[in-house]
Amino acid sequence: MGGFTFCCGDFVAAMDAKGTVTNEILEMIEEDERVCYINSDSTIGRVAEAMKKYPDRVLDTGIQEMNMVTVAAGLAKMGYIPFVQTFGPFLCVRALDQIHNDVCYNDFPVRLIGTHAGLSSGYGPTHNTIIEFGIMNAMPHMTMVAPCDANQAKKLLRKSLDYKGPIYIRIPRGEEPAVYAEDADYEYEIGKAIELSEGKDLTIIATGTAVYNSVQAAMKLQEQGYDIGVIDMHTIKPIDKEAVIKAAKATGKILTVEDHNVLGGLGARVADVLMEEGVPAKVKKIGVPDCFAEFGYPEELYPYYGLDIDGIVKTALEFLK
Repeated sequence: MGGFTFCCGDFVAAMDAKGTVTNEILEMIEEDERVCYINSDSTIGRVAEAMKKYPDRVLDTGIQEMNMVTVAAGLAKMGYIPFVQTFGPFLCVRALDQIHNDVCYNDFPVRLIGTHAGLSSGYGPTHNTIIEFGIMNAMPHMTMVAPCDANQAKKLLRKSLDYKGPIYIRIPRGEEPAVYAEDADYEYEIGKAIELSEGKDLTIIATGTAVYNSVQAAMKLQEQGYDIGVIDMHTIKPIDKEAVIKAAKATGKILTVEDHNVLGGLGARVADVLMEEGVPAKVKKIGVPDCFAEFGYPEELYPYYGLDIDGIVKTALEFLK
């Protein structure tokens, strides 16, 4: 399996995607008068300093997710580009009415950043956000993106400045391994998948934090003589149809991997593309089954749901038979 020009081969230093995103937004505020930052109950460090320096553009609403989204919509109507950041489960569920009516209905350029996504929180069923793909996929005008690491998240934030309409950005709690080196020179475009490698036997299409384990699993399968393709499908909506179709025609078998409910997520979107385009291929999904996620830390829950490296390898081998 060739084509890897990134740092997936070894476990590199973990990076805090959540902290990196906050710092990047604060840098953007310094550079661009259109940028605003709204968070809930986080007034320490650089955020506190920025609130004093830019009191009209750096706001803390407290734990009022519904209010913060409506405030962001108002700022967008005034010509600003608001970045809203809070826990994913409270953003995509508690503030759903405001996202639907205040942001999406008006097609405002609000960037909704849901942190502690998927199984990364460690706080149990109420804090494990495994439904936002399904919710945001069904939201008119919404773009749904899940960067795979902190470095990619920075690229996404920059690209979002000139992107039309609302974007939901799904990031984990922090300390996830980097897929791309900080100085990796690669093109990033919202809605355009990144083909990490081509394959002949099977293509793994992964999103968000599942990309790293998928790359590692592909390398293990390579050692066993299989030719495996890997695609980083960072944008769930609009999904890169061309990448899906190309992979299906090349291998005839697609394995999707996502830190999300298997209903309404990446796997469902991939299957939709193949069905709509009439492309014959087998699809198998790895993710959280239709249930509330169990209590536990990611290092416990990933193996439990088959999302760890060994779990992906095991499912892939069964699929390849």
